[in-house]
Amino acid sequence: MWNDLKQHFQAVQDRRFETLFDEARAGSFSVSCGDMVFDYSKTNIDADGRALLVALLDAADVAAKRDAMFRGDRINVTEDRAVLHTALRNLDGDGVVVSGADVMPEVLGTLDRMERFAEDVRSGAYTGAGGKITDVVNIGIGGSDLGPAMAVRALSPFHDGPRCHFVSNVDPADIAEVLRGCDPTTTIVIVASKTFTTIETMTNARTAKAWMGQSVENPAQQFAALSTAGDKTSAFGIPDAHVFGFEDWVGGRYSMWGPIGLSLMIAIGSNAFRAFLRGGQAMDRHFCSAKWEENMPAMLALVGVWHNQICGYTTRAVLPYDNRLARLPAYLQQLEMESNGKRVSIDGADLPVDSGPVVWGEPGTNGQHAFYQLIHQGTRIVPCEFMVAARGHEDDLHHQHQLLVANCLAQSEALMKGRSLDEAMKIAGRLDFEGGEQERQARHRVFPGNRPSTTLAYPQLDPFTLGQIIALYEHRVFVEGAILGINSYDQWGVELGKELATALQPIVEGRESADGKDGSTAGLVQFLRTRGL
Repeated sequence: MWNDLKQHFQAVQDRRFETLFDEARAGSFSVSCGDMVFDYSKTNIDADGRALLVALLDAADVAAKRDAMFRGDRINVTEDRAVLHTALRNLDGDGVVVSGADVMPEVLGTLDRMERFAEDVRSGAYTGAGGKITDVVNIGIGGSDLGPAMAVRALSPFHDGPRCHFVSNVDPADIAEVLRGCDPTTTIVIVASKTFTTIETMTNARTAKAWMGQSVENPAQQFAALSTAGDKTSAFGIPDAHVFGFEDWVGGRYSMWGPIGLSLMIAIGSNAFRAFLRGGQAMDRHFCSAKWEENMPAMLALVGVWHNQICGYTTRAVLPYDNRLARLPAYLQQLEMESNGKRVSIDGADLPVDSGPVVWGEPGTNGQHAFYQLIHQGTRIVPCEFMVAARGHEDDLHHQHQLLVANCLAQSEALMKGRSLDEAMKIAGRLDFEGGEQERQARHRVFPGNRPSTTLAYPQLDPFTLGQIIALYEHRVFVEGAILGINSYDQWGVELGKELATALQPIVEGRESADGKDGSTAGLVQFLRTRGL
């Protein structure tokens, strides 16, 4: 299959895919899910290429692997775990059995407990030491931070609860700047760590507890924990009623559908949070029922495989023309690169093709004045994934939203069409350049074009739509991983650096010698210690 696809690419790579457009192409190379549309017509994928890509799904038995995931099979084989973040948004579906037991009663029971707690905080029934909670500080890292921090910002028009803040970095500047703007008597701190041992999170949690303890007699009473380590949360002093656990079949980067989303629930309320879950559930149902050519996660994944593994484009840019999705590229960076940044298949063999791409991006139109220069005229091709809403939330500024949309659509058109040397020569001529100087100036104004992009369009960013978008990308990661034959649900690559940091800490603190360390590490420790470390 891989060879067939690569041969097809070699045969078509020099064609201008602008020439593929006829009356039917835009509709034929788009996929709908509810009111959301994914347009991949501005790529070099044609009907033959799509058929070869879809054949990858059947060759990799993706449908059976998908069904196994939703069924609760232990598809995370390196850790012997099920992968069931989908169960967290299974609000009215069938039971889901893991190890002979239906997990849905516990999932829904935890959701009910979260809602009661969130509504108590929002309404003032939970008073704290200062009479009413005005601020929530979520302390976590990785999936315990990126997801809820992204979603809270994305859904800011729906906020009607306390202000939410996020601390993740062990750098003291992070927590100091957040706490500086909060009143300890009216702040609740959420510590998000499944094991309650994550070094960055627990270091920040102890700092927050000491800060609150300066004004609150029993500071831990004003904490909540998102953790399964009841003994450790109890030792910290957090009341059991403030502890919300989740099972090991929910990976960190897939976890904001459950307790890790508590800060979001407090910000927008339980009804809006359930709408977010229903958006994810709607995408789940679409993923499980739509045939491949009409299946949005499958086609998003296949476009990614085409660009990365077949065309050899090693990065992809996520470009939301929706400023409230400013943190989405960072969220997807973890989701995709931690999931599919692997070098061996499930059986331990080296991968025969490249694994996942580098994912990056910024919201439009800011990026246009930063890195779009390279995207349009650089020597490397960067597939672009645009996102845009039909409506914003600022009705009195609709004219600005229309300008935003015009910019988004113009960028994808410019990437495809480009500008020829002949066109650039005419521009240079109108600028009164002549002869060799005219050509020299014109060459700087040439855009090669033929650069692929996709566009995800939706009516408006609301909780339901955000749920759809996040679930869409989760399933895209699953499909790409299934095609590659890797385990998308472990993350051994993050372990080594953490182990070495633990070993280095006493050396950095001066309690142990740097003997045995390489010259670079030892020299840098010495340099920093002599300058105030």
